[in-house]
Amino acid sequence: MRALPLALALMAGLATAAQAQHAEQMRQSGLVGKLETAAIVLDTTQVPKKFQEAPQLAELVKAGKLPPVEQRLPSEPLVLKPLHEVGRYGGTWRRAFLGPGDGENGNRIRSGDKPLFWDVTGTKLMPQVAKGYEISPDGKRTTLFLRKGMKWSDGSPFTADDFVFWFEDMYQNKDVAPSRAPDMTPSGQPGRVSKVDETTVAIEFDVPHFLFPKLLGGDSQVGGGQSRMQSEGLAFGLYAPAHYLKQFLPKYTPVDTLNAQAKAAGYANWVQFFKYKSDWRMNVDLPTVAAWKMTQPINTQTWMLERNPYFYEVDTAGNQLPYIDRVQMSLAENPEVVNLRAIAGEYDVQERFIDIAKLPVFLENQDRGKYRYRLDLGFNGSDSQFVFNLSYRADPEVAKWIANADFRRALSIAIDREQLNETFWLGLGTPGSGVPSEVVPESPGKEWIEKWSTFDKAKANAMLDAIGLTKKDREGYRLRTDNGERFRIQIDVAQTLNPTWPQQVEMVIQQWRAVGIAADMKLL
Repeated sequence: MRALPLALALMAGLATAAQAQHAEQMRQSGLVGKLETAAIVLDTTQVPKKFQEAPQLAELVKAGKLPPVEQRLPSEPLVLKPLHEVGRYGGTWRRAFLGPGDGENGNRIRSGDKPLFWDVTGTKLMPQVAKGYEISPDGKRTTLFLRKGMKWSDGSPFTADDFVFWFEDMYQNKDVAPSRAPDMTPSGQPGRVSKVDETTVAIEFDVPHFLFPKLLGGDSQVGGGQSRMQSEGLAFGLYAPAHYLKQFLPKYTPVDTLNAQAKAAGYANWVQFFKYKSDWRMNVDLPTVAAWKMTQPINTQTWMLERNPYFYEVDTAGNQLPYIDRVQMSLAENPEVVNLRAIAGEYDVQERFIDIAKLPVFLENQDRGKYRYRLDLGFNGSDSQFVFNLSYRADPEVAKWIANADFRRALSIAIDREQLNETFWLGLGTPGSGVPSEVVPESPGKEWIEKWSTFDKAKANAMLDAIGLTKKDREGYRLRTDNGERFRIQIDVAQTLNPTWPQQVEMVIQQWRAVGIAADMKLL
């Protein structure tokens, strides 16, 4: 069993019907606010006629090092209406990261490079990198419409060729991307990407795939954008800078030449070298369409991103975005250090790794640290979950019980989520399953929040007895049915992602002990 999201959710999001009254009380406290965001302007007649840029870019234009802003933007830029007022240029966004494995930290900053995205309600697909899309009546063809004149961060054209290159030269290249993306293989049937014209891309399937546009708007394999395309995940993305990456593939450069270049750079072969070259976190020369381009890699003390001068978004006043000059992420040894530095006021905006259990300390130090602490409503279903590794085969006895739905359900109702809530979420969470909030269209309904997630020790014991785990040792632990030894399962915990996950797991281990299940925690 792995400590990853799915079967046994510990905490549902704060914004659920079961806690509506409690959520309203939290709003009145000033800690929880209304979900707000800038609005995308869909009326193309409202695209500004004149454009402005950051002072540092204006200086580069004046020096002849950049073309004018009008030439750097697409003919139909994405226009954002600011939430409260037009912003001011300048400044550095200071935040924390935990080292080379914390690539998701940067993805959260740069995720404006998704093909599509969602409105503030999370129910309506909106333009992003693509200005629009359509899906055929039979669901077999999704067409993306790109922005004419859009450019990569080095000024090269961003076109349908970049989608075809990703599909043909990266995704279908088994040396580069050995695994296929489920997003691209509905019912096991592989999809295809083709160029209609410079600004039109067709993704076609042999079976209906009505979900595909929604996948393009999510943090999925095809919807994650280039920022999800990590060095070990080149099946992600849907597009890549063909003009830059072609030179590192044997199709375009002799393999002997590439291997020689790889070895000179310290890599074993061209495949490893290509993965480095295509990794936005490591290669400062890799073009991007995101708001900020990496200028100092993730394997340093300070991971630095700076404004993309060709970013495709503007505000309603015609100012090219982003407003902020750079994002500076400082290395922290662990989440505890992140929290201590946040309390000291060393960061500007930081949600990742912040421990809600330290809320009283954060509130006590707001004035001293010159920051504000806010709680965001959660719609995702859970902050902490357990997932059973259904592909586990190493121990047939363990695999047999993991595959048994009643075994999984018994362990779920043997968890006292209220105890966890009071201990780790200060009573602010909503104990429940991993289903999303009722405000999300995909939610199966209120009853599923409590289904198989309400603490019932007696029922859990009875269910474990009923499926055949009846024999116990002197300490009350259940025995294996194959050799009579104590039955044990292992919980893998990625301790760097949440400062209290190990403590949460320790509490669950004790709760499972009460129904005769022995569990061990392995910290990753």
